Amino acid sequence: MVGPDERHMIFLPMFHAGGTQPTFAQLTLGGSVAIIDSFKTTEFWNTVRETGSTTACLLGVMAPFLLKQPPGPDDRSHGLKAVSITPLSEDAREFGLRFGVGLCTGFGMSELCAPVTTELNPKKLGISGRLRPGFEVRLVDDHDCEVPVGQVGEFTIRAERPWCMLTEYYKNPEATAQAWRNGWFHTGDLLRKDEEGYYYFVDRKKDAIRRRGENISSHEVEMEILTHPAIREAAAFAAKSEIAEDEVMVCIATPAGASVDVRELILEALPMFSREEMGDHALKLDQADQAFLAATRDFKNCVWGKGTARKEKWTPQKNWWYFRTPLRSNSQLEDELATVR
Repeated sequence: MVGPDERHMIFLPMFHAGGTQPTFAQLTLGGSVAIIDSFKTTEFWNTVRETGSTTACLLGVMAPFLLKQPPGPDDRSHGLKAVSITPLSEDAREFGLRFGVGLCTGFGMSELCAPVTTELNPKKLGISGRLRPGFEVRLVDDHDCEVPVGQVGEFTIRAERPWCMLTEYYKNPEATAQAWRNGWFHTGDLLRKDEEGYYYFVDRKKDAIRRRGENISSHEVEMEILTHPAIREAAAFAAKSEIAEDEVMVCIATPAGASVDVRELILEALPMFSREEMGDHALKLDQADQAFLAATRDFKNCVWGKGTARKEKWTPQKNWWYFRTPLRSNSQLEDELATVR
């Protein structure tokens, strides 16, 4: 991924590990970088060709965005040899096969380097990788007690060599003490490790959703929903339950001009979560409606339900829909949907 013969395309910000770490690595090893203003789906491959880039980092929905572009004869006419891609999902594998690009992944953050990495083209999907030499890691519970192999815990780490990870937060001793408690740096990320030593990212600790006694990964919910071909972006988050704990809320965005049948979306994209993981509410977010975007920027101020739908006068003309996951028959669903149109 890095070296004197490579050119790494940088489009992630320099306050992000995906921007700084490849840049520092290339400077150290005598390679080069192509620094781009931002990631643009429709211009990505032309930019790769124009800059002569051979490697890059793709995060989140970037690979699905590129996959959802129409196939063309130039899909493999480029010099990109390998990408670091997170998460290493089925979309990632499909990306590698379609565009002829090698894949690797890892786990890191701005406070660290990348202590967990994979080889090129790993066979397992969903992994973050194995621990590199020079680090110690413990996955711990809320009391800093190590959890058994296979269970989810917070990723805590320390290095064998000095100055290779964050030592303090600038002018913030309280945050430093909280992060470095008990002699281990607490990342705030939840991972699990299997018997072969592979780590799997589960969620940010503060993004995990607690529903009916179970911890639900917002990340896993989003990745599953994004397999639906008509969904471009998805954000899962906790909404206060009327009973106790949380319900799972999901906002989705579709590609410009796409038409999504709400009933089809309910029945095809969400049923896998309807009884075990998904909560009772979901909402289609139409990016064309700026007023709606502004109203949903602060999720804490949102109140979801049929009463809100009526009060706010959500209508099909504005593509605002409220619906429940399919715990009932199709006819019951249709009747319920009709009450908020």
